[in-house]
Amino acid sequence: MAEKIKKFFQKKKADAKFKMAGPGYKLNAAVSQPKVEASSTTKVTPRGPLSDEAKQAAAAALARLGGQKQGTAAFNTSLAAIQAQVCRELEAEKKESSIEEVPKSGVDSRAGDDENVSPFLAVNGVYFKCPLIGPEVLPKDEWHKKIREFLYEQLTEEQGLTAVLIIHTCNKNREKVEQCVETLCKYLENILHNPGEEKYHRIRQSNRVFQERVAPLEGTQDLLQAAGFQAEDDYLVFSEERLQTPDTLQILCDALRSAEPITLELDHNLQVLLPSQAASRRELPPVFYNLTPEEIKREQQIRSEILEKSLMLRTKAMREKEELREMRKYKYALIRVRFPDGILLQGTFSVYEKFEDVTSFLRETLVEEDRSFVLTTPTGHRLGPEEDSQTLVDLRLVPASVLIFSWDPPLVSADKQLYLKPEVIILVQNL
Repeated sequence: MAEKIKKFFQKKKADAKFKMAGPGYKLNAAVSQPKVEASSTTKVTPRGPLSDEAKQAAAAALARLGGQKQGTAAFNTSLAAIQAQVCRELEAEKKESSIEEVPKSGVDSRAGDDENVSPFLAVNGVYFKCPLIGPEVLPKDEWHKKIREFLYEQLTEEQGLTAVLIIHTCNKNREKVEQCVETLCKYLENILHNPGEEKYHRIRQSNRVFQERVAPLEGTQDLLQAAGFQAEDDYLVFSEERLQTPDTLQILCDALRSAEPITLELDHNLQVLLPSQAASRRELPPVFYNLTPEEIKREQQIRSEILEKSLMLRTKAMREKEELREMRKYKYALIRVRFPDGILLQGTFSVYEKFEDVTSFLRETLVEEDRSFVLTTPTGHRLGPEEDSQTLVDLRLVPASVLIFSWDPPLVSADKQLYLKPEVIILVQNL
């Protein structure tokens, strides 16, 4: 049944692509030739100028594929400008290091009063993907609206399966969804197992079980209608004609029990930062927290007062337990990887993603994807393969951390070494 639902989505996406392809033509239709006067010359409509994004993509493609010299030279000039800017900022950073102490994590986890518009945000928000619905990258709230609209648009075409997905996706209380599914399946299975029993053909809508478990949830009325029930006064009455196609009831029961909600995938929101950008963008937005910013501040103040009184009495185990409890206040982690040339790569992760997800994300951006590398914490701890299966919470990389990148083994000469792919490093210009 899960495979049938997946095929349903694939068909919808294929239909959307087909509609975008333009009007259709019959293979045996005569092709009308445009009339051209002998004395006239064909006019070619000039193309509009390329957008900045298109120019950058073209330059990156030329550099990667060894294209025209002019395109390559333009890209190399841009890359050289980035590298020169990084060098200048690193020198300035060294001079200021004795004056201003930079926090170890490199990112300030404090929540400001007006963070949604703060220019100091390390990231402007958290974004998601939903491959089943489309290629867009959107905030969670926008995705929930888009998914709901998409499902309700499909009701006229495939009412039964769509209603199943609405029940599982648009109702957030999983316990109530499970109770609803069992109740609906009981209604349908009673008819399947006892087709001649009239009492199973009528559902009283004022019934307490129906009112508590079925009526409040989205999609239930559409599901029962697809099964063959119609409203008559205070009852939902099953159509006798549907007894001739009992497979529909069994399919709906199987779908209700096997379907899962449409889920979102966290977009890692790849960004490339200059040292100055990384230094100025340290604040995390409120969406990173399980608590509100005000609650975080209040708890931090209370904890600080308690620590001052009991610091000498706490064991190492107690401190580690408190640290883990503190980290679980966050939903997301901001990971920055600093390369020897000063460039920083930034990504947003769930606190429960594994460290191997970070290394996979990083490897896809490297010029040499197959070369071994190692990431080191600011305290000098090397994160090796043995940490791959641990979560970011387990590794104490929450809510934000800066990791130091190096090849393993190191190169003999790292001067002017390019670490990131051209199409990745060029993103620094858009920040």
